[in-house]
Amino acid sequence: QPCWREYLTTRIEQNMVVNCTCPISECRAQPTTAFIYSIVSSKEIIAKYEKALLRRYVECCSNLTWCTNPQGCDQILLKDGLGYGAACSKCSWISCFNCNFPEAHYPASCSHMSRMTCAKCNHGFCWRCLKPWRPNHKDYYNCSAMVSKAAWQEKRFQDYNERCTFHHHAREFAVSLRNSISSIREIPKIRNLTFVLDACKVLEQARKVLAYSCVYSYYNQDTESMDIVEQQTESLELLTNAL
Repeated sequence: QPCWREYLTTRIEQNMVVNCTCPISECRAQPTTAFIYSIVSSKEIIAKYEKALLRRYVECCSNLTWCTNPQGCDQILLKDGLGYGAACSKCSWISCFNCNFPEAHYPASCSHMSRMTCAKCNHGFCWRCLKPWRPNHKDYYNCSAMVSKAAWQEKRFQDYNERCTFHHHAREFAVSLRNSISSIREIPKIRNLTFVLDACKVLEQARKVLAYSCVYSYYNQDTESMDIVEQQTESLELLTNAL
């Protein structure tokens, strides 16, 4: 029994317990959950084992996924029936279930966000010349396929990139402001700040849409509908800045 306990504990700590077999090379039998519970007594190790089982279950179910909040969230989400705008019930993060980008990115499409990343292995590459993005492609306009248009592409990319970065930073400010106001509400004499919190949430969402609008506009500059999109984006930006 001590040998089994040490063996199973090691496999659990190495995240290799789900498919582990009997340590005797000729035996392919797998220890059952009941057997593991009877051998391993450490609550901490058992907790790790149960997490490993849960991860395996989620990975095996095509309609289940983890919340993609980069700040960390252990909520399991059901993909069926969830469209754009469906938020995690635990942390309110809005995920994209159609590509490997961790956040819903409307109005930019999934192809805009994953053009330079393989959805299967996360390999980064330039979609123009198909060469690895690192270490040679330090910037978008550094691509050898774009030498003839380098100056124009550089200026265009920098303009959209700066706008996108600005809106992401402004969104972070809105989040920080909302958190600060939430802490102020704890003061007994200052509680009626719900309208300010609602405004911060709207501001956060508007900055997010504006940031991804830059991505959308960058990749769809030659389409007929871009004049209308640019007008709507400009109007949203003016109203957001006023807010």
